[in-house]
Amino acid sequence: MERGKLLVISGFSGVGKGTTVKMMVEQFEKYKLSVSATTRNPREGEVHGEHYFFVTKEQFEQMIVDKELLEYAEFVGNYYGTPKSYVEENLEKGNHVILEIECQGAEIVKKLVPEAVLVFILPPSAEELKRRLIGRNSEAPEVIQKRLLRAVEETEFLKNYDYFVINDLVENCMVNIDKIIENDQPLLATEEQIEEIVTDIKKFEKGE
Repeated sequence: MERGKLLVISGFSGVGKGTTVKMMVEQFEKYKLSVSATTRNPREGEVHGEHYFFVTKEQFEQMIVDKELLEYAEFVGNYYGTPKSYVEENLEKGNHVILEIECQGAEIVKKLVPEAVLVFILPPSAEELKRRLIGRNSEAPEVIQKRLLRAVEETEFLKNYDYFVINDLVENCMVNIDKIIENDQPLLATEEQIEEIVTDIKKFEKGE
């Protein structure tokens, strides 16, 4: 059986990467979403082993010591990480494993697994990214501003990615990412498009 591919998907907050990944897993049996380990408490409706592997801080730190994680990070006092075993088991079965992770995690994975395919999802424009964040109606203006400033920081990591796909429509985005994996002529963002989007995103730093 041919070994599956490790697919790392990142994107700015609000770009729609979670929706894209969810649709890929639902539409294609060959894709499996890696389940992260975390020390935070389960939220209502979350199932251990399905949404996250919920572990104690001591268990997580032992996983670090035992080198059981592909990558990990700490956010707001809680650890999050990608267990190697889950990823390896699925790759051996011929499944393509998706890691939906932040830019720092993606950089670590690329060093550990050079053959991993790194895809960054871009918005059609910086203005559209801002509109989508505001359109959620779930966060205060200052939180949205923090997310926009975070996007500015993340532009520095784009050099680590192999492919850039614009999420104009989730279905199109999903199909193009699948075509990357299948080497089937995906529609990718051009250098000019990437440069324009990045330039405009950097203007958020000045409050523009």
